Amino acid sequence: MLGTKKSHPQIDKEQLELIQNAQHRIIQKKRLYVHFVVFLIGSVFLILLNLVLGYGKDFTPFNTPWFVYAVLAWLFLLLYHTINVFITYKFMGKEWEQQQLEKLVAKQKKRIEELKTKVPDLNQTNTTSTIETKKKLT
Repeated sequence: MLGTKKSHPQIDKEQLELIQNAQHRIIQKKRLYVHFVVFLIGSVFLILLNLVLGYGKDFTPFNTPWFVYAVLAWLFLLLYHTINVFITYKFMGKEWEQQQLEKLVAKQKKRIEELKTKVPDLNQTNTTSTIETKKKLT
């Protein structure tokens, strides 16, 4: 019993990538929910600050209390965050990144092949000149 090794299940690369992707998505959603809760608490605080405590009561651009603009700006940022997590990530997630990577690698390989056909083989030229130099020396 003391000398027996515990067997650890092996996780292949694909499963590990799926687990890491799921963990990343969970973190994204968790941060969004925290942002939402902070938005709610912050908005209530800004409203109470203005209406109850009277802070900035005289500042009313366009005949609207200042906290309305602050809450709307914050709401815009929250909506942007939501769109980023739930919509943009679906289109530009890990799969999209992998496809873009494959496209760029293929494009680079094609460009390297084109350059190889345009430039004469330098190794062959150097080998030929080295052989000729050796013949001259002997």
